[in-house]
Amino acid sequence: MCGIVGYIGKRDVAPLLLEGLQRLEYRGYDSAGIVVTSPKTAGLKMVKAKGRVRDLEAKVPARFKGTTGIAHTRWATHGAPSDVNAHPHLDAEGKVAVVHNGIIDNASDLRRKLEADGVEFLSETDTEVLTHLIARSQAVKLEDKVRDTLRVIEGTYGIAVMHADFPDRIVVARNGSPVVLGIGEKEMFVASDIAALVAHTRQIVTLDDGEMATLKADDFRTYTTEGTRTTAEPTTVEWEAASYDMGGHDTYMHKEVFEQADAVDRCLRGRIDDRFSTVHLGGLNLDAREARKIRRVKILGCGTSYHAGMIGAQMIEELARIPADAEPASEFRYRNAVVDPDTLYIAVSQSGETYDVLAAVQELKRKGARVLGVVNVVGSAIAREADGGIYVHAGPEVCVVSTKCFTNTTVAFALLALHLGRTRDLSVRDGKRIIDGLRRLPAQISEILAQEGEIEKLAAEYAEARSMLFIGRVRGYPVAREASLKLKEVSYIHAEAYPASELKHGPLALIEPALPTVAIVPDDDLLEKNRAALEEIKARSGKILAVAHQEQEKADRTIVVPKNEDELDPILMGIPLQLLAYHTALALGRDIDKPRNLAKSVTVE
Repeated sequence: MCGIVGYIGKRDVAPLLLEGLQRLEYRGYDSAGIVVTSPKTAGLKMVKAKGRVRDLEAKVPARFKGTTGIAHTRWATHGAPSDVNAHPHLDAEGKVAVVHNGIIDNASDLRRKLEADGVEFLSETDTEVLTHLIARSQAVKLEDKVRDTLRVIEGTYGIAVMHADFPDRIVVARNGSPVVLGIGEKEMFVASDIAALVAHTRQIVTLDDGEMATLKADDFRTYTTEGTRTTAEPTTVEWEAASYDMGGHDTYMHKEVFEQADAVDRCLRGRIDDRFSTVHLGGLNLDAREARKIRRVKILGCGTSYHAGMIGAQMIEELARIPADAEPASEFRYRNAVVDPDTLYIAVSQSGETYDVLAAVQELKRKGARVLGVVNVVGSAIAREADGGIYVHAGPEVCVVSTKCFTNTTVAFALLALHLGRTRDLSVRDGKRIIDGLRRLPAQISEILAQEGEIEKLAAEYAEARSMLFIGRVRGYPVAREASLKLKEVSYIHAEAYPASELKHGPLALIEPALPTVAIVPDDDLLEKNRAALEEIKARSGKILAVAHQEQEKADRTIVVPKNEDELDPILMGIPLQLLAYHTALALGRDIDKPRNLAKSVTVE
């Protein structure tokens, strides 16, 4: 959630770090700070500010030179947003500077011990504990000082450390929070997200949990927290700096909604096998014989990824005839679930770093389960922990609210369902039918997005609502859940999703003219059942917006979407509701790319 950027080399470091922080603004934050030094200057120079990166930039003096530095955007956990609580944090002598993502679980106990020894704390943060522990270590090398500190730490961290006595290096470490090294020409970078690096290098090394690194201008080395050297080979990232630009759109969310046709085409490219009416998913590391032994599929994700998993579970059941369900990873990891050796577990995460999902993967691996990852970021923690998986190839998603990655994840699940189905009982004819449907998706997405003007007018009507109800049956219910989440996230209007079949069991009591209902009404074998639900709402004077394949007589308004195969329809039906949420938020003047209280990559519990 917070952002880390660091640099060591020969260039003036402050502009580089500020630019990197700006590229990480999408992650969500409330304050920012920067510290710099160089071999030619004495000590550390630091500036911090509550608010945006631009507020920090305005406070940086003209004579703020250095060739080594670390910077941070903070999302408050311990202590309210303030200049004092912003990172970096220094020790009492001003020699040690630390930036930290994550949460130190035993910070209170450590703080009490340090205070008993006479240490005075300036901030309310858990991170300041690290600076004092590093400063008080009797070890000679900076690496050993950091290692001594990490031995007494409980919790999650991604840290970068500078020391005035060691101006030629930055020491970093990871446990549960991302740390990525960028390899340049006689210069090195570090960040919590490759977004901060791609403008300068595409050669990266991603640290594993329990791993540390020392960065010098012309070299780097990696090792475990116990001191054992590790082998880290740089990989080339496929994303370029231009991928993070708005490209003529007013917001990243708008840009990413309109990138979906190309993103889906990218997800499909090179994967379809027309000869056998199936798909190639080489990254699964799952041969046909192993696939046939699967007796159940369990999908784990959080938020939007969980909703994509719900759609994926239905596709797997329909096409592969394997029992499948989805569950929030944040709940699964705490309920001591029974891990079945015949169950295939699938972890879903846009960033590949979502902490609750990663923790669930690690617990499953400990118990001997086979785990696949469905992620967007190559080399991310979940991608490395899993036995295999599928990259969704949505490209960088900057807006906090996920749109194109959700769509590509559902497409990836369609590919997986087709693959599993064709290894079992799905016929060649049905395989071809699904492939033809997948190929129609990009053009159909463009057709939906062409309705933006009409959807914008609808949003103006619904922006005055204080609450909205979203309903759907079977295939439509996960779409309703995701659409409800989108509206909440970006417009701050309360919204609730409910199965349409459950209206009689309580929610009908809420129906009145002031509570609009958005109904997902696909043209499938449940069409008449869904129309009956519209009748129930209309009889109670409810206002209805339908998302359907044809005009719905009982709805006040209908957004008509193109028909695909029944199994693939959910992929399309959520897209106009992304635009509805966007334009509703726009009408209300919301900060669309950075909704309040939210962050893009949730790397803490």
